[in-house]
Amino acid sequence: MIFVVMFYAGNILIGKGMNELPPFTIAFFRLLVAFILLLPIGLLAAWRDRKRFWIYKTPFLIMTLTGITFFNTFIYGALQFTSASNVAVLETAIPVMTVILSALLLKEKLRSIQWFGISLSFLGALSVVLQGGIFELSAMNWNIGDAIMIGAIICWAFYSILVKQYMNLFHPFGSLLVMTGISVLILFPFVIVEWSIIGIPSFELPSHLIGTLYLGIFPSFIALVFYNRAVDFLSASRASVFLNFLPIFTMVGAYFWLNETITLYQVFGSLIVIFGVTLTTYFSKSSEESKENIKEEKQIIE
Repeated sequence: MIFVVMFYAGNILIGKGMNELPPFTIAFFRLLVAFILLLPIGLLAAWRDRKRFWIYKTPFLIMTLTGITFFNTFIYGALQFTSASNVAVLETAIPVMTVILSALLLKEKLRSIQWFGISLSFLGALSVVLQGGIFELSAMNWNIGDAIMIGAIICWAFYSILVKQYMNLFHPFGSLLVMTGISVLILFPFVIVEWSIIGIPSFELPSHLIGTLYLGIFPSFIALVFYNRAVDFLSASRASVFLNFLPIFTMVGAYFWLNETITLYQVFGSLIVIFGVTLTTYFSKSSEESKENIKEEKQIIE
């Protein structure tokens, strides 16, 4: 998961560095690179699983749309308006959103301490977005990029829950090939509309080519394989807790490579978010372990 966080930090930093390109264009070409890379690796496995894809078409399509198609599209859209550091801090709210959705959709019960952690994380993220002016909401000029990140947070939370339930049914390379292929087809008309509105963007070589190759290879392919395996071994919330390191990697990178300033609000807000997420996911972890222990005890008695 540490490598996953590093690759995702690079995704944010390079996405910010390429923000002269429109978001659907970046998302489309990164997935096109990933699809080409996966084609010789996952084609045979995808063909073998073709019936299984159809049987589980609904959850598979939701995983594709949330985790592959639109998650990073939302991120690149947010980076058009807000800083890489803000995006990284807001992304750490994903574990909390995952726990909330697990409670709503999977009927998992939350303890009082978890609700406290959720509230704390929300206040920490809000502090970063509003630069400390939590009690001056009406006077703030809201950044649309921070609002766009809400879509990314919801997408990845849904993806994390479904990955734990269904991804182990498919071959990792075959499923990613199909997911990226579907996403490329879905994003293509969005790119056409985007270009018809703002015009065909000016591609700069070699910077855009190198950046797109990185986005297509590392966060779109390697990081997803690592993350899916981590969720399979752990739980969605336990794997997501490693996203707490994302602001640290991203802020340091943004400071050195993007010349972004690191404010006290971002540091303080990040610490609050990390503490709140730790409370939320730690007690979620304890609850899951208790259930597993009870199951094992029942099996022994039987």
